[in-house]
Amino acid sequence: MNQQNIPAFTVTDLNRYIKSLITADEVLSSVTVRGEISNFKAHTSGHLYFTIKDEGAELSAVMFRADAARLPFRPTNGMNVLVYGNVDVYEKSGRVQVYVRTMMADGVGALAQAYERLKKKLEAEGLFSEERKKPLPAFPERIGVITAPTGAAIRDILNITGRRYPQAKVILYPSLVQGPDAPQSLLAGVEYFNAAEACDVIILGRGGGSIEDLWAFNDESLVRAVAASKIPVISAVGHETDFTLCDFAADRRAPTPSAAAELAVPDRAVLQGKTAESFAQLSRLMDKKIRTAQFLLDSRAKSLALLSPEGRLQRNRKELGYMSDGMERAMAKILQRDQARLRASVEQLGALNPLAILQRGYSAVRDADGHVLASVERLEIGQSVELLMRDGMAKAEIREILRKDEHSDARK
Repeated sequence: MNQQNIPAFTVTDLNRYIKSLITADEVLSSVTVRGEISNFKAHTSGHLYFTIKDEGAELSAVMFRADAARLPFRPTNGMNVLVYGNVDVYEKSGRVQVYVRTMMADGVGALAQAYERLKKKLEAEGLFSEERKKPLPAFPERIGVITAPTGAAIRDILNITGRRYPQAKVILYPSLVQGPDAPQSLLAGVEYFNAAEACDVIILGRGGGSIEDLWAFNDESLVRAVAASKIPVISAVGHETDFTLCDFAADRRAPTPSAAAELAVPDRAVLQGKTAESFAQLSRLMDKKIRTAQFLLDSRAKSLALLSPEGRLQRNRKELGYMSDGMERAMAKILQRDQARLRASVEQLGALNPLAILQRGYSAVRDADGHVLASVERLEIGQSVELLMRDGMAKAEIREILRKDEHSDARK
C-alpha cells in the first residue's frame, strides 16, 4: 500500500476535530466537578490557572478574570472545591481542560489536613520555638547544600556565593527533592553533614512547585532532623506564600535558594567598605592617642627637668641672678639717696659753718683757750683775744667794752 495515498490529519485538523466532538457533547458543556486544587497560580492578568484532582486523576482548569473577580474567597493549594463550567480543548496544545465559571469551597483537602495535624503536633513539642534556633555563622568557610544536583537551585546558590563571598567552599550533597524517596534522601544529607561536621551552615531546599512537589519537606522525620541539627540550617524551598514544616523547624527560612545563599554568606564588597571605614577610624584613634601620649611625655619631661638637680641648679642660678640684679638696683638707689642726703647735709652744714661767714667778710673772736666768744659779756678789759678772719688770724687786747644799747647810743 502506497503510504502517500493514506489519508492523514494534520495536528491542527485533529485537534479541531476533537474540540468539535467535546463541544457538541451536552454533558461536557455544563458540568460540576469535585476535587482538590493543586498547582494553583494567579496570573498578573487576573486569570486563575490550577489543577483539580482526586486520588485517581487530575485535570487542568482555568478561570478567567471576569469570573474570578466574583469569587467570595481566594483559592489555595490543598483546598477541596466544587467547580462548575464546561470542558473544552485548548486547540493550540490539544490540552483538555475545565473552563470554570463558578467555584465553591468543599472542605480542606487531605494533604492540607495532614499538614495541619503534623504542624500542631510538632509545634506543641516546641520544635518550632525561637529559643531553639541557632545563629548563622558570620564568615562561613564551608556551605553544605542538600538539593538536586541538576536543578536551578544549586546553580543559583553557586552563582550568588561566588559573587558575594568566593572564599567560601560549597559542598553539594545530591538528593532527591520530590517523590516518595525524597524525604529519606534529604534526611540522609542532614545526617551526613552533622556526623562529618563537614560544613558551617546547611542550605536545604529546591525550586518551587505544587504542594505535592514540595511534600517531602513536610516529612516528620526530616523536620525533626532539621530541628535537631547541630549545624545551623537554612530552609530554601522555592515558594513565596506557602510554608513547609521544614521552614518552621529551620534556623532561618529563605523564600528561594538565591535568598538562602545571600543569608548564608556576607557580601565581600560591603565587608571591604566596612573594613576601610574601620581602618580609617582606627587611624584617627591612633593619631589621637599618639598626640595625647606625646603631650603627656612632654609634660612629664618638663616635670622631670624641674625636679632634677641640674634643673634645680639652673633655677637657683637664675633666681640668684635675679636677686643680684635686684640688690644692685637697690644699692644704687640707696647710694643715690644717701648721696643726695649727704649733699643736702653738706650744704646745710656749710651754711652753719662759722668759717663760711668769714668767707663773706666777717670775723670771729676767740679767747686764749680757743673758745669762740659770741657775747660781750664774756669779755674783760685787757683780755687777750684772737680775731679769726678769712685769710688768717690776728691777736688783740680788749681796751673797751660797749654793750648793745651803749653801742647804739654811741653811734648816734
